[in-house]
Amino acid sequence: MKKRSNYISWDEYFMGIALLSCERSKDPNTRVGACIVSTDNKILSIGYNGAPIGFDDDKDMPWDREGKPLDTKYLFVCHSELNAILNTRNDLRGSKMYVALFPCNECAKAIIQAGIKEVIYLDDKYADTDGVVASKRMFDACGVSYKQYEKSNKKILIEL
Repeated sequence: MKKRSNYISWDEYFMGIALLSCERSKDPNTRVGACIVSTDNKILSIGYNGAPIGFDDDKDMPWDREGKPLDTKYLFVCHSELNAILNTRNDLRGSKMYVALFPCNECAKAIIQAGIKEVIYLDDKYADTDGVVASKRMFDACGVSYKQYEKSNKKILIEL
């Protein structure tokens, strides 16, 4: 008997984990997940965007996108990349990160500081913003490679 041939690739698997992690986010507009993987394809950490631990996302978290800064989510939300970095005690040097959305400049700094060497992202919808331009400039200067995930268009159904 031969082994099964239609199994998913490592990239499909880890991006799938990142996308599944998105589903933990309570953000009504933008859900982002991240998965950090060692050089030998072991999951080191995962994260998703949300309120900091202890900050009540029902009564304290403003989920609005527009308005005064203190009335919007942007000053409060922890991004998936930062959560994935903070959710582990593993050494992340040399690892790679799979993430649903290209990292902002603040997450790029954390990625660089953690020693992550590659970022595989699904979407780069904010490519023209100063934050993402700065991210790419920092990644280029610090030797962090990045590439867009090549969709395979496989559908995987998970029934819960």
